[in-house]
Amino acid sequence: MSNKVVVFGEMLWDCLPGGRVAGGAPMNVALNLHQLGLKTQLISAVGSDEWGEQLLHFYRDYGISDKLIQVKSDQETSRVLVDSSDLENIKYTILSPVAWDFIHLTEENKAAVTSSDAFIFGTLAVRNTTSLKTLLDLLHLGKLRIFDANLRPPFYDFEVIETLLAYTDILKINEDELVAFADYFNTSAEPKTLCEFLDQHFPVEVICITLGSKGAMIYQQGEFHHHPGYKISVEDTIGAGDAFLSGFVKMYLEQKSAQEILEFSCKIGAFVATQKGGTPRYRLADILKIN
Repeated sequence: MSNKVVVFGEMLWDCLPGGRVAGGAPMNVALNLHQLGLKTQLISAVGSDEWGEQLLHFYRDYGISDKLIQVKSDQETSRVLVDSSDLENIKYTILSPVAWDFIHLTEENKAAVTSSDAFIFGTLAVRNTTSLKTLLDLLHLGKLRIFDANLRPPFYDFEVIETLLAYTDILKINEDELVAFADYFNTSAEPKTLCEFLDQHFPVEVICITLGSKGAMIYQQGEFHHHPGYKISVEDTIGAGDAFLSGFVKMYLEQKSAQEILEFSCKIGAFVATQKGGTPRYRLADILKIN
């Protein structure tokens, strides 16, 4: 039986110089998990406008349920202005406020989280108190709670992050977020020091640190596991980290070893970086060709 995963957060249009691309880390994760064969639902919101209608059409076209996506008549669908002039350092201007700032708690999303095998969340979608309150209510219901930090300045607050860490079983951060966490908690940005600090002060059982082209590492039960990543020709890095997380969740729920988790997660992250946009269509065989 397929594992059930619920993802909470933003869905949006990334507006690039060459046109718009559907995205948002939670939506990217949900669509990747769906393509990997997991039963996936996204808790999010769009506006009752043309942008929202088209975004829902894009989402449904993958064959995934949109019944937990709310439509807001008084808010616009989210757009992000993307500067991709440096493919290794893409910059985002995230417009505010938008529909997913106002995700409300419902019996349907409570039931979905309660029955799920994993619940994934981040920081951007809780920049507004409405969505933050909804997430905190849902976190009480999750069995396995996975926090993808996904820091987007200036839309995060470390006091909120501390609250979220208190409900976190698995934490995923990247190299830049590692430094931001270390600065806030007044620890060294050396991975061992920060991971040991978080391990001692929060209920986090696994910490995954993505390292861009240098692969990724997992900290679990006091031990580090590392994978160097794969050498590829980059099309763009939009969604590569989201694909990595999707691979991580799939393999973790299948109770694979840390090294197996890293190998597959790095493969899917690398594959998506060879494609345009954050949610390319693929088959498992496409991912396994990366070496």
